[in-house]
Amino acid sequence: MKQIKKNEKRDTTKLPMSRKTRKAFVVYAAIVLCMCISTITAFAADDPIAVVNNLSTFIFGLIRAIGMIMLGFGIVQVGLSLKSHDPSQRANGFLTLAGGVVITFAKEILNLIAK
Repeated sequence: MKQIKKNEKRDTTKLPMSRKTRKAFVVYAAIVLCMCISTITAFAADDPIAVVNNLSTFIFGLIRAIGMIMLGFGIVQVGLSLKSHDPSQRANGFLTLAGGVVITFAKEILNLIAK
């Protein structure tokens, strides 16, 4: 492997590219540039309450997904603790399992509390 010294002049060479490849690259770059520069007008909804409800539904969907992940992790943790006979890991697994259930059904729990 050749090491380059600080003051040594380095020559740059272009990579070999056929005319067809260069033309395809130019078309690809133009399409990407048009997609990045073009703007799309976003119109606001007429009903602001509908916007808030849609945002709430989206956020609770994300929270439900996180709860499902925790629920799965808790099940795996309890299974591993049963295999290794580790009581502290089993307790942590059941706590993670319970937390996952609470987070998964957070919207329903809040609706029950609010009514």
